[in-house]
Amino acid sequence: MKNKKANNNQNLKQGNIKQAAALAYDQSGAPRVVAKGKGFVAQKIIEFAQEKGIPIQNDQALVEALMQVELSQEIPPELYQAVAEVLAFIYRLDRMKAGNAKKHNINKEN
Repeated sequence: MKNKKANNNQNLKQGNIKQAAALAYDQSGAPRVVAKGKGFVAQKIIEFAQEKGIPIQNDQALVEALMQVELSQEIPPELYQAVAEVLAFIYRLDRMKAGNAKKHNINKEN
């Protein structure tokens, strides 16, 4: 899966400030943080993901950890497990979409 992005957002209890981070993974090395921000920037990241059909997963702890990673940098080893769970979530969604598209095409032919 080349350059697949996973966005994570969560409203924080303190002041209800939204945070978001986006990851890209090209199956070479570790996933990289390609966007992150708070408030307006977070909202724009989320809107972009929604417009492009990029899966969004809410995980406050993961977003807070990703906010500490510099842009364009690979995630640190201590985040591998959490990010692997996000990627597994995306892979499952992709498989479901592919299966639904296949069923839809078969039904169109009949």
